Amino acid sequence: MAREMLKVANLEAWYGESHILHGVELTVREGEVVTILGRNGAGRTTTLRAIMGMVGARTGSVRIDGIETVRLAPHRIARIGVGYCPEERGIFAALSAEENLLLPPLLKGARAMQLDEIHGIFPQLLERAASPGTRLSGGEQQMLAVARILRTGAQLLLLDEISEGLAPVIVQKLGEVIRSLRTKGFTVVLVEQNFRFAAPLADRFYVMEHGRIVKQFGQSELASQMGSLQELLGV
Repeated sequence: MAREMLKVANLEAWYGESHILHGVELTVREGEVVTILGRNGAGRTTTLRAIMGMVGARTGSVRIDGIETVRLAPHRIARIGVGYCPEERGIFAALSAEENLLLPPLLKGARAMQLDEIHGIFPQLLERAASPGTRLSGGEQQMLAVARILRTGAQLLLLDEISEGLAPVIVQKLGEVIRSLRTKGFTVVLVEQNFRFAAPLADRFYVMEHGRIVKQFGQSELASQMGSLQELLGV
C-alpha cells in the first residue's frame, strides 16, 4: 500500500475568535488525487490553509510524509515538499511569466521540474515567457500558478479552486494536467466548486459541511452517492 503523504487528525482552526474547523480528519496516500467537496463556507479552503499553517491558530495533527507539522511555520512546511496554489493565484504583476516561474526557491534534495518539462505541459507559458503578469489571461495566470509549484520540486500539491472562472478549454487542459501529474507520482488535494471538473479526476472524495468532514467515498462509489451529494452540494 502506498505511504501516507498527508494525514490530518482532529484538526481545529481559527481566524481570530472564529472557530472554523471542527476535528477534520483526512488521509491522502502517495499518488492519489483527492477532492474536498462542499458548499461555499463549508471550510474547504480553510482546510488547505490550515494544512499550510496559514490560519490564526490550529490544533490537532497534520503529518506530511510522516513529519508532524502542526507547530511549524508555513515556509518550513513548504520546504518539506508541499506546493500550495491559492484561489487568488498570487502572480507578481511586475514580473514576467518566466520570472514568476523562476522566483520560488528549489526544495533541497527534490527533483524540481525543469523549464522544458513545464513548457511541455504548458506551452502557452513559453509563448508568454516575457509577458508581465498583468498581461496574462486568467487561464494563463492559473497555468503559471500551478507551474510555479511544480518548479520547486513539491510532491504534495494543494490546489484551491483552480478551475474557477476559466474558459472550458482551459478547464479541460487543467484536468489533463492533473491526470498527467498522477501518472508521474504526484499527490494532489483539490478543493473544487466545479463538480463536473473534479468528479472524474479524483480517486477519493471528502465532503465538508460546517467545518467538518461529513462523508467520504471512493471513485467507484460516486454513482451511488449522487443522491446524497445532491442534498449536500446541490449538484
